[in-house]
Amino acid sequence: MTLEFGQTDEFVNTQYAPLAALLAHYQQNQVFKPLHGMQFAMKSRDFTPYDKLEQVMVSILAGCQTLSEVNQKLKPEWRLALAGGWSRFADQSGLSRTLDALTLMNIEQLRQAGTEIWHACSQTIRHDWRGYLWLDFDLSGLPCGKRAEASQKGYFNGKKTVRDAN
Repeated sequence: MTLEFGQTDEFVNTQYAPLAALLAHYQQNQVFKPLHGMQFAMKSRDFTPYDKLEQVMVSILAGCQTLSEVNQKLKPEWRLALAGGWSRFADQSGLSRTLDALTLMNIEQLRQAGTEIWHACSQTIRHDWRGYLWLDFDLSGLPCGKRAEASQKGYFNGKKTVRDAN
């Protein structure tokens, strides 16, 4: 599949262009392939259970906090659906019915598939744990120098820090 990104004369194409690129990458590298190892006792009409599980994952990546948001956020985004290999997105009720039909065995299979997907995409798995993993958290709200890399003034709720306090 070849994706092209650019400008068109249309009013709106998709607001999820970065997600479309990520989906194309996932399709090309078969990131969701572990989901296809699951065994379902469900019939499929327009979408297979695997397609619906992938669409639930896409809804999470699109920022949907609940499945009820799928109809408003993703249903109109047919171009994003094309990047995922579908002609359109499934209705939120179909996604909910699929999740409701999962058995305990399916949930365990889904947990294992999720772990496989996470391991394939994780950078921490590849970290050399013989050395340190440096995390830099600066929540002090102290002013930084003008030449500090990528610095910008932020908002800190609460008490202001006096300049000479430190």
